[in-house]
Amino acid sequence: MRISCILKQLLAAGLCLTFLAGPGAAETRPAKELFGGAKLPSRAEPAPFGSYAKGCMAGAVAIPTDGPTWQAMRLSRNRRWGHPRMIALLERFSKDAASLGWGTGILIGDVSQPRGGPMLFGHASHQIGLDADIWFTPRPAQPLTPQEREDLPFTSMLDKSRFLTVDARRWTQTHTRVVMQAASYPEVERVFVNPAIKKKLCETWRGDRSLLGKVRPIYGHDEHFHIRIHCPPDASGCKPQAPVAKGDGCDKSLAWWFTDEPWAKPKKDPNAKPVKPRQVMLSDLPKACAAVLAAPARTLEEATFGAGLTAYSPPAPSAPAQNIEAIIESATVLPDLGPVPLPRPFP
Repeated sequence: MRISCILKQLLAAGLCLTFLAGPGAAETRPAKELFGGAKLPSRAEPAPFGSYAKGCMAGAVAIPTDGPTWQAMRLSRNRRWGHPRMIALLERFSKDAASLGWGTGILIGDVSQPRGGPMLFGHASHQIGLDADIWFTPRPAQPLTPQEREDLPFTSMLDKSRFLTVDARRWTQTHTRVVMQAASYPEVERVFVNPAIKKKLCETWRGDRSLLGKVRPIYGHDEHFHIRIHCPPDASGCKPQAPVAKGDGCDKSLAWWFTDEPWAKPKKDPNAKPVKPRQVMLSDLPKACAAVLAAPARTLEEATFGAGLTAYSPPAPSAPAQNIEAIIESATVLPDLGPVPLPRPFP
């Protein structure tokens, strides 16, 4: 019933995709371009539609760019939007991480786009506002400037000279406690980390072993970890992921990652004709996503979870300060290929 009401709110706006993107544009442009071009969230009650890797988000809210125990990174990407449950969890987790000795809090990477949906680069998931990336770099004592947040490099937790091995010079017990703290919240369904990090946790965690089952190995994720929360109880349009298997996950499923199979290049049929990859279109997503995309927008101030805006300004000598709305408005179109490689689709 609640989802039906939300859809009526969206459709009652009287807007259509031809107004947003021109006649026929919805099916001539990939969905990632349509959702990647949305600068602000829809004016609606919060509701995720579809699955983590195939959906959209109505009524998203933004985490403030700065808080007492967090900073949002890469502001120019405009990916600090999520379901209120996710944003509230991030604020809570930031305080808990700081209390564990994780610097002065957390650095928050990508959450989702203002209306969710496929991204121009970097992720297959993060589409319904229930995923968030946390850097393996603590928030420093001196807050980062907007430009530093764009330029600060990631730090891998792996020893690149050895196969799937955590770098003992970088990984500490505090890293372990912070990841396991993220897994401890009931609303958290999974925490994705690199297989080497999962192995390290299996070897060193002395707390509740059942929580280890939530920590799942996956490609990449050596510079950040990925928090995923459950579909909200009242979100009938949200498609949940299959539950994790019972146990701590320190078993054959983890050992598989240390074989050749996950890293072998796909075998190619020399006689097969090349197939051009098909772009995901709006019609491939849940039907509600067309209404989400066409709905009127909230202002940034209305949609920010609390307060604490920081302007992002790209390098420009003598350029006047701009608020983040102006930056987003003038942002150039992002390229198809971004700086985050995807050796396999993320979950």
